[in-house]
Amino acid sequence: MYSYKFWCLNLFLVVFVNISVFSQAANHTSEEQAKIVEAKDIPLDSLAKDMEGVEQMEPLETSNAIHDNSLPVVTIGDKKSYDLKDLDIAAKYDSLWMKELYESASLFDEMYEMVSELDTTTVVENTLNTDTLKLRLERLNQKTPFNVAYNTSLENVIKSFLVRKRGFIERMLTASQFYFPMFEEQLDKYDIPLEMKYLSIVESALNPRARSRVGATGLWQFMYGTGKMYKLDVNSYVDERSDPIKSTEAACKYLSKLYGIFGDWDLALAAYNSGPGNVNKAIRRSGGYKNYWNIRRNLPRETAGYVPAFLATMYLLEYADEHGLKAKKVDRNYFETDTIHVKSLISFDQISEMVGIGVDELKVLNPSYKLNIIPYVEGKEYTLRLPRAKMGKFVTNEEAIYAHVKEQLKSQESPLPQLVKADDRIRYRVRSGDYLGKIAERYGVGVSQIKRWNGLRSNNLRVGQRLTIFTRNPVIASKSTSKGAKTVASTSKVPASKIHTVQSGDSLWTISRKYPGISIENLREWNGISGNNLKPGTKLKLCNCSS
Repeated sequence: MYSYKFWCLNLFLVVFVNISVFSQAANHTSEEQAKIVEAKDIPLDSLAKDMEGVEQMEPLETSNAIHDNSLPVVTIGDKKSYDLKDLDIAAKYDSLWMKELYESASLFDEMYEMVSELDTTTVVENTLNTDTLKLRLERLNQKTPFNVAYNTSLENVIKSFLVRKRGFIERMLTASQFYFPMFEEQLDKYDIPLEMKYLSIVESALNPRARSRVGATGLWQFMYGTGKMYKLDVNSYVDERSDPIKSTEAACKYLSKLYGIFGDWDLALAAYNSGPGNVNKAIRRSGGYKNYWNIRRNLPRETAGYVPAFLATMYLLEYADEHGLKAKKVDRNYFETDTIHVKSLISFDQISEMVGIGVDELKVLNPSYKLNIIPYVEGKEYTLRLPRAKMGKFVTNEEAIYAHVKEQLKSQESPLPQLVKADDRIRYRVRSGDYLGKIAERYGVGVSQIKRWNGLRSNNLRVGQRLTIFTRNPVIASKSTSKGAKTVASTSKVPASKIHTVQSGDSLWTISRKYPGISIENLREWNGISGNNLKPGTKLKLCNCSS
């Protein structure tokens, strides 16, 4: 009996002590608890440095209204600011890493010049032994379907990169830690060699907003028409050629198609750069050879340097340690971010203000938004990408954030730009007097693009022939389902003035250029003009209207 009473007393004391400890723990703020939980992942020496000089602060008055339509705030004296929680030390790491990626974006021009002006003949002095290089290239050749064969041209390129572009390669090693895990996932999905990830370095130097001199855009450098063929949306707010995930999937589909044509990954690479037509011409001119190195002299200059640059990049990143090439260790990879579908138009400035993330970091994570604004369009799924540590803050306060944004937009003095988009596709009917150059100029595309979209082998057209054109001309988003070239005219943005007074030197062509979306054919139809002669002082209607 005594032992039983003693046991009960002990049990009571244990329960009492645990309840007391639990009550004390419950008094910690959610921020303190988060710091306790996350601290186990922080190196002690780093934590000690970050705590140096930190003074004891007075408790802050906080609001705890999270689930209503008001944002939680902190009050310090008479000033209030948003109080969406995050770890300061994690934010510091994120900021440093995003700064590295943001600064690497400027390397695209350097890569473009390297490929387009690649010198494969100049011998560069380097300690790399030729026999060692041959052995390593053979090892690469055994594990990849690319034809990684030694030749003096490739050796010269590799040695040149090692001597002259060492810093560039190290920056690519750093940036690749962010993008490569995502690339590999998509490449594996489409059964494409994982080494194809190195193509993104040659194409864009891992800059999702890279834009070439001819208009190719994004990590995988899609031209406008090719991007539209693979469902990459382009409008006044968005260019999905710069979206890392969507453009990577489109690149995988395109590369798979090219491999299906040539049955060789080296030729698929060459076709990706210059088009299948140029590769076929090079094969014919070489007498039927299908090995890249045998047809190389017959390819365009840029493509002639394209595959060697790719193979040299692959070699240097695969054997970085052997050459003492060092990357900065990153604290967050691409898969350590998360996305959410936006439910209302929102700007980067607003996200930055409320979630506590820099606008530059948002640009790096969301490169497809051209105006730093994420639009909301019924039937479209536009996403916001944030670090996982920040995503919780956004989701938890989502309703309050959208309500706040709505109020801000109402109070703005100037409205945001109106959403316009480039029509997905136009079916154009060839008329008498038409030729490819004239049609290409009207819709702001290239003759070669029209030929490729329609499988044309020559420049000859016949009256009544239907052509598919992915036009660049912007039109206001419309629910109209009408087809053909008149769609552009009927939905085009009407100029502020509906009348143009012909000046000396004006022509139908120069006038159509002044008013985007209005073609020469529109001006003729709306004004009953059959020829090209215009008299100064003539009033021309700029819309299909009565006045």
